[in-house]
Amino acid sequence: MIDKVILKMASNTNDYGVLDNYSHYSYLKNSSCGDDMKIYLSVKTNKIKDFKYQGNFCIYCQASAGLLSKKMKNKPVKNVKKFLMNSKFFFNNKIFDQKNDWKDFKKIMNKKNIARKNCLLLPIKTLLKALNN
Repeated sequence: MIDKVILKMASNTNDYGVLDNYSHYSYLKNSSCGDDMKIYLSVKTNKIKDFKYQGNFCIYCQASAGLLSKKMKNKPVKNVKKFLMNSKFFFNNKIFDQKNDWKDFKKIMNKKNIARKNCLLLPIKTLLKALNN
């Protein structure tokens, strides 16, 4: 049975779609399940100003992408990259320097959802690739 938190987060599709005037783009495919994701970003003065995503993915990936798009807007790229690099630690219950903005990810990225770790991390890996291009 799918967790109600996952369902609620996955229902946020406000940023699903294509961003016409993007400055950063990335595409990744999850080799273990076939989910794929595209991320479009508008970055200005080292801040993420707009964020859109699209692809073919499961509800876990959708929940992660929806939360990611909501939380990353207007954040400095440097802070976002630090969060993205440390996000894998959520599944180990390790603590890293978490701002309140990042704590919502702990609701879905935890040991209870470890079997779907690759699905939950796909949007994060795709965003990091876009920011590093």
